Amino acid sequence: MRRLRTLRALATGAATTLAAAAMAVTGAGTAQAATPLPAHVFAPYFESWTGESPAAKAAESGAKHLTMAFLQTATAGSCTPYWNGDTDLPIAGSSFGADIKTIQARGGDVIPSFGGYTADTTGTEIADSCTDVAQIAAAYQKVVTTYDVSRLDMDIEVDALDNTAGIDRRNKAIALVQKWAAAEGRPLEISYTLPTTTRGPAASGLAVLRNAVTNGARVDVVNLMTFDYYDNAAHDMAADTETAAQGLYDQLARLYPAKTSAQLWGMIGVTEMPGVDDFGPAETFTLANAARVYDWAVAKGINTLSFWALQRDNGGCPGGPAADHCSGIQQNTWDFTHIFSPFTRGTTAPADDFSVTAAPAAGSVAAGGSATTTVNTAVTGGGAQRVDLTVSGVPAGVTASLSPTSVTAGGSSTLTLTTTRAAASGTYRIGVTGKGTSASHTATYTLTVTGGTGSQCTAAPWAAGTVYTGGGQVSHKGHTWKAKWWTTGEEPGTTGEWGVWQDLGTC
Repeated sequence: MRRLRTLRALATGAATTLAAAAMAVTGAGTAQAATPLPAHVFAPYFESWTGESPAAKAAESGAKHLTMAFLQTATAGSCTPYWNGDTDLPIAGSSFGADIKTIQARGGDVIPSFGGYTADTTGTEIADSCTDVAQIAAAYQKVVTTYDVSRLDMDIEVDALDNTAGIDRRNKAIALVQKWAAAEGRPLEISYTLPTTTRGPAASGLAVLRNAVTNGARVDVVNLMTFDYYDNAAHDMAADTETAAQGLYDQLARLYPAKTSAQLWGMIGVTEMPGVDDFGPAETFTLANAARVYDWAVAKGINTLSFWALQRDNGGCPGGPAADHCSGIQQNTWDFTHIFSPFTRGTTAPADDFSVTAAPAAGSVAAGGSATTTVNTAVTGGGAQRVDLTVSGVPAGVTASLSPTSVTAGGSSTLTLTTTRAAASGTYRIGVTGKGTSASHTATYTLTVTGGTGSQCTAAPWAAGTVYTGGGQVSHKGHTWKAKWWTTGEEPGTTGEWGVWQDLGTC
């Protein structure tokens, strides 16, 4: 079976042509291992050749995870992959790096996908193109380290299914990169995206998986393309998804006899095509089909739910044929995404948390001028949450403003510190505290004021996150304050005459 796509110069590709020895020793990009994907994840495909921002589309649609299509070499015989085979889009931070970091900061991630219909029919799928297993493995490694991802997808169809040498090279390279990831302590999953019949993968797809077992390549997910059957039969696309997945389950049970039923279902993914697929109206995946597949996927505990592709999830061409930019049916924009999005969950997802940093972390200003810094937040665990920002430790003669005062974790705010000539010369540690639903974190910005005419308080500036005991003194807004008893988080000047802070006067 095959998945047709009327695309441009797209498909799959990877990165560098590192030598075999480099696989064992390179540490580039290993400063922080990627976060594992949730045990159950919705990750629609993103058409990366359209010029659109994946981070923007993820935010618009609500899809936290994306499968990025595709990576391939520019020409057959090459070992250097690029996004869409476009030499202007190498495996580098300059190619989608900022978008991927933004998606990760919001608590999501991307799954780079090698292959696709165009690459698999032009000899530019990297394992078909490159005959050096070590260089194929090095390309996989470079994608992992460049984008700090925890899963790679292999979209193998059409001619690539019959290229036995390419299949063997690919699985040998997967085994190599898995060995490297294990040595580095990096989580790394491999998924195979394969065409299917309504009863499971055909013999050619099964041969890919058998070869993986032979080569010691761990396949974590087998993702079925449950569309484009091209069998001229009547189709209930939801029912066909269920029977195709059951057929795959039966095949996996024979390949991996030691696995439990739950583990086998946990290896399965399905990718739908919203609306009219390439065959035509006889293979139309409806919103009702999507709701049924969602309920079935949750009940079975499959690993991955996806569709081709995010940019098609709109009703911009009702009654039309399959297209890259619309579904061909009547629907609202993002209807399919909204049905499938709640599928993302699982014990591998960490608890919600975030970080707060200031960049730059220090600055100097002449009295009467102003200084700015960017307050960055990032998701460090779980999902994104609202973070309310406040400033503490601002000395007399200095005013602070935040724009905005509230962000969604992963967003940024600008802190502006404006001084008057009456500000006292000196260095001040100014705190920016982010408070969310699950945690509170503070970043410090060090401000140095020069040429001021005011006198400087000698007590340390008050900080919201510091614990003070009775008798402790702080400076705040040009006054010295003494704590009457234990306190934290209570701002001097706001607790009243009978409150914890005693005003000792200006300083």
